[in-house]
Amino acid sequence: MKKWMAVASLMALLVCGAALVANAQDAAATPAPHNAWGGPGHSGMAFLHQLNLTDAQKEQVKTIMKANHASMKTVMQQMAQNHAALLAATANGQYDAAKIQALAAQQGQLEAAMIVNREAVQHQIYTQVLTSDQQAKAEQLRTQQINRINEHIQKMSNGTDTPPSPPAE
Repeated sequence: MKKWMAVASLMALLVCGAALVANAQDAAATPAPHNAWGGPGHSGMAFLHQLNLTDAQKEQVKTIMKANHASMKTVMQQMAQNHAALLAATANGQYDAAKIQALAAQQGQLEAAMIVNREAVQHQIYTQVLTSDQQAKAEQLRTQQINRINEHIQKMSNGTDTPPSPPAE
């Protein structure tokens, strides 16, 4: 059961990272209506679609995203290699706790690098592209996201939020 949870967690990280790279390639992707500055399962840039950017601003965002694409791609490749190593380490029911811990720690460092890069890009967009009105709207969206997270945390602590079912075997 723990093996499946670890694999599912790493798959989720990989999917999130892939979404970020896909979004980096096309800043005009479909918006996620409930996402402000990113969050679980979101690319992290969907908030831009709710700010009514001008064509010139969209071009500025694309330029910023392209400038950061190479470093993001490198980290994504490392994450994929790490994930493949984890799958190989757990093939056929193998379980080496030390090896899995090392791979999980490495994946955590890679995820941290992705988060830092994403936040740096968001900072650039916020400070170099957005007008003061758009910044205010972005902050409103951020507050809404924080409120949703806090509601989810409250549900979890009250026991009213049920955990996901394990994958079918």
